[in-house]
Amino acid sequence: MRAQPDRHCWGDDLMSAGDGSGAGEEAGVINGLYIFDIEMRDGKRGQARGVVVLCDGRIMGGDSYFYYTGSYTFRNGKWRGDMIVNQHTEAVGRTLAFGGREVTCGFSGDYSAGGAEVDGMALVGKTSVTFTARLTLQDAM
Repeated sequence: MRAQPDRHCWGDDLMSAGDGSGAGEEAGVINGLYIFDIEMRDGKRGQARGVVVLCDGRIMGGDSYFYYTGSYTFRNGKWRGDMIVNQHTEAVGRTLAFGGREVTCGFSGDYSAGGAEVDGMALVGKTSVTFTARLTLQDAM
């Protein structure tokens, strides 16, 4: 049986959790669709551009070759989280940094109303790969 989508994130009357609209409520990561640009450094080099949905602490997204699932928390303009990255499409003739592996990533960084920046680390086999990413809000939910 398939789980029903969270109406808060996927229904008609959408609003960000932690959007600062309630009395004493902290402004938080805005639920929505983001474009991301990621650059891998140490260990393996690479770049990717894709989309990700951030919704009430959940991460769901992907790019041309990989999909991402995970979770995050936020407080005082800082956020952190973790993701699992899996390959969904074969890259004929290309060598991908995460190719063929399930990769676990952790990240932390800053967020604002229009996006976020993170620094993180991925464990690719026995190799640690650092990365930076910039997320830009495209459509709030």
